[in-house]
Amino acid sequence: MSVIKSTILGFPRMGSDRQLKKLVEGFWSGKVSEAELAEGSKNLRAEHWALQTSYGLTEVPVGDFSYYDHVLDAAYAVGIIPERYQELNKDSGIQAYFAMGRGLQNKNVDVRSLEMKKWFDTNYHFMVPEIADNQQFTLNSTKVVNEFKEATALGYTARPVILGPVTLLALSKATKGSTSKPLDHLSALIPVYIELLQQLAAAGAEWVQVDEPILSLDLDAAVYTVAFSQAYTEFAKVDGLKYLLTSYFDRLGDNLRLAAALPVHGIHLDLVRGASDLDAALAAIPADKVVSIGLINGRNIWKANLEQQLAVLNKVISARASGAAVWVNSSCSLLHSPHSLKPEAGHLDEETLGWLSFAEEKIEEVAILAAAAADRSSVERQLQSNTAKVLSRQQSERITRPEVQKRLAALDETFYSRQAPFTERQQVQRVALNLPLFPTTTIGSFPQTAEVRKARAQFRKGSLTKAEYEEFLDIETRKCIEWQDEAGLDVLVHGEFERTDMVEFFGENLEGFVFTKKGWVQSYGSRCVKPPVIFGDVSRPKPMTVDVARFAQSCSPNKPVKGMLTGPVTILQWSFVRDDQPRSQTAGQIALAIRDEVVDLEAAGIKVIQVDEPAIREGLPLRKTDYDAYLKWSVDVFRLATTGVRNETQIHTHFCYSDFNEIFTAIKSLDADVITIENSKSDLKLLGALEVHGYAAEIGPGLYDIHSPRVPSVEEMAARFAALQKYIPAENLWANPDCGLKTRGWPEVKESLINLVTVAVNARKTHAAAN
Repeated sequence: MSVIKSTILGFPRMGSDRQLKKLVEGFWSGKVSEAELAEGSKNLRAEHWALQTSYGLTEVPVGDFSYYDHVLDAAYAVGIIPERYQELNKDSGIQAYFAMGRGLQNKNVDVRSLEMKKWFDTNYHFMVPEIADNQQFTLNSTKVVNEFKEATALGYTARPVILGPVTLLALSKATKGSTSKPLDHLSALIPVYIELLQQLAAAGAEWVQVDEPILSLDLDAAVYTVAFSQAYTEFAKVDGLKYLLTSYFDRLGDNLRLAAALPVHGIHLDLVRGASDLDAALAAIPADKVVSIGLINGRNIWKANLEQQLAVLNKVISARASGAAVWVNSSCSLLHSPHSLKPEAGHLDEETLGWLSFAEEKIEEVAILAAAAADRSSVERQLQSNTAKVLSRQQSERITRPEVQKRLAALDETFYSRQAPFTERQQVQRVALNLPLFPTTTIGSFPQTAEVRKARAQFRKGSLTKAEYEEFLDIETRKCIEWQDEAGLDVLVHGEFERTDMVEFFGENLEGFVFTKKGWVQSYGSRCVKPPVIFGDVSRPKPMTVDVARFAQSCSPNKPVKGMLTGPVTILQWSFVRDDQPRSQTAGQIALAIRDEVVDLEAAGIKVIQVDEPAIREGLPLRKTDYDAYLKWSVDVFRLATTGVRNETQIHTHFCYSDFNEIFTAIKSLDADVITIENSKSDLKLLGALEVHGYAAEIGPGLYDIHSPRVPSVEEMAARFAALQKYIPAENLWANPDCGLKTRGWPEVKESLINLVTVAVNARKTHAAAN
């Protein structure tokens, strides 16, 4: 009989009531001291370990906790601290750390943050390490060692988690002007990892989980075989440690042979997204190595079919030699799941509640599977209960709506094209909108102040009537419109004060969604989102934004106000999505709902309509063989959502925080009239895409990073704008921030946008003088 261990790869950091968010933001504002931040975080970790152990997990992961981001933690730990943060690090390590994450601006310091990107195909954002030619690695932080000691002192069997060196470098970028590639520095990095591993061994660690998720990508075999072999051959020399090599989010595929041959003691398989690996993995992984099988989905919230997954577990046990160890695990870290279903009791109906499983419940599912493999009778009641709830969802009449299915099936090619090509539309739109050269705009949201949040909370509690709340929103909207007009912006937005989140708002107004009370998931830093749950067919019962857009436009008789919508792919990606039909079909249903809204906005007199798709790159599959199918349907659903309008209606869309080179052809295929796109935080990498692919429509590459509290100067933005004019014709270039302004404060927003308008006005003068 195999030795069965139950564990997870990682746990959400924020806490059941977002305690970490409050601690970190309190520290940033000066209301929480560094000692209080450390003590509060220590208590939170202890709570999480106790919770995991209470369900019977064999051991708990440690080191998965982070103040901001685990990739930033890994880079900071090994001394990847760019020159601009070095003085800060001498004075205060934690200030340097947070400056790397979010930038810092005060009377003594003005530094921008690191670049931000999406963590594989998730909505979690990580900070991109910067590697210089003369990079020196030092052990700058022993955070994981300290947390391991915390856990063991409390009596827990703990497994340290670290980001592997090959993935760390593969996700890094070279400092601007460098001639070396990040992976060229592996030999210099390995000794620092060895030093850290030796400290873990000295502290009593037996197993170390080494996350190498780039093994789920298409890799250059010649390069990465050498890199992995070099690193793990050295790791194997550390006495007393065993390594669980961990990858997730997709199949290992052609990297399986490489992983199986490394001198590690166990290999993790994501058998939710990489189920096709199983047979090959059982044949390739040596009998003396642990097989960790990720049977519980760490990225969605549906209750697992435990009978189905138990059959997989028994297959693995049968295939392994007698006495071999098998670990029952989550597919990936539970970082991507909400904390617990307990707060949802009384909020969600009993039927829906029975279909769901958050991080705490997923721990229980792992434990049940491990117990069932050893003695099914010990958990027979739990297995039967699970089966009943899985069947309840499969048989529910709430799931399918025949009229929605029929409408989608009846579409033909005419639903996917505008009336005229862009060149013709552009001429008509110039007359209709009468915008200046280098028009200015923002991406949509304006600051969600304490007053806005307070009014929303009062309305939800019933202490503000609907009429009183709507009056408050009208006042905020009018003030926002009037300020933009005074500041000189050309295309205005209403500010989105009625929206808690760009996806949640639309889900609340569509059929087929349910909403949690505390289903928070970390997006970046202290920022959390509460994804809606798509449980059934999606439709729009009534207009969602038309009244607000009509009112906002009435506040600006001389300038257009954009109708602001979220696109079908982003609504899909940033929700927890039903898994009983193809994602493309659900996206098509959402697209039809958005199409109806676009048409109604146009009928209400809205001449500019923005349909945001920041998640379109995020949804790109990890394997290139899967690209074409995804890009085909993702482009189709955007076009389905946006092509029902006349030529004079200008369609905008927005993208942010991703590598766009791989999908730039698809972006062009969207046939939007204007795209606004993140640019400043990624060191103008967009220029490379423009140089390679070109772009004939209008485009607004972001001129400043809104995720940082710093105010960019006119000179800083003007330099970016001048660089863009070398690649983009003046008549096609817009000036705008990188993203929405919801998370910023009004003083910095006003100063930044006034500077942005100044850049555009000066550029018009310069262009006129030159022509």
